[in-house]
Amino acid sequence: MGNPLTLNAPAGEPLLEYHRDFDFPVSDVFRAHTDPDLYARWVGPRDLDTRIDAFEARSGGTYRFVQSRGDDEFAFRGMFHTVRQDEFVLQTFEFEGYPDVVTLEYSAFTALPGGRSSVQGRSLYPSVESRDQFLTNGIEDGMSAGYDQLDELLASARTGG
Repeated sequence: MGNPLTLNAPAGEPLLEYHRDFDFPVSDVFRAHTDPDLYARWVGPRDLDTRIDAFEARSGGTYRFVQSRGDDEFAFRGMFHTVRQDEFVLQTFEFEGYPDVVTLEYSAFTALPGGRSSVQGRSLYPSVESRDQFLTNGIEDGMSAGYDQLDELLASARTGG
């Protein structure tokens, strides 16, 4: 469903670059990234439930969320360094299961013709090995599934469902 996620992991570099188009306005896509209630409804794979413990999407704000599948829990936390409405988010990201592996991430939101938008970003890891560990554990599938769910959420809002 929706548009494909493009994920690039340059060999020998500790980073991931991504791009995804949406058939929805930039304001809707940005809001879904910064509103905790919406974020919890789409982030990550379908088989995970998301609980938001903290989510202050503003410059200097913090966040923490926990995803669960049965008895398994996966917690993530970080800080929003810069948040510019409908344009840009710069944040740290840490999976609590990999202590001391903190990434610096940005997402740039761009309005496209016809009420469409795109999100383009980059995650900078402490090492190539830590980046590869996220790849091995399915970050691409998780991001792709999450963005497909975001499409569904925004389509449902558009149709009043």
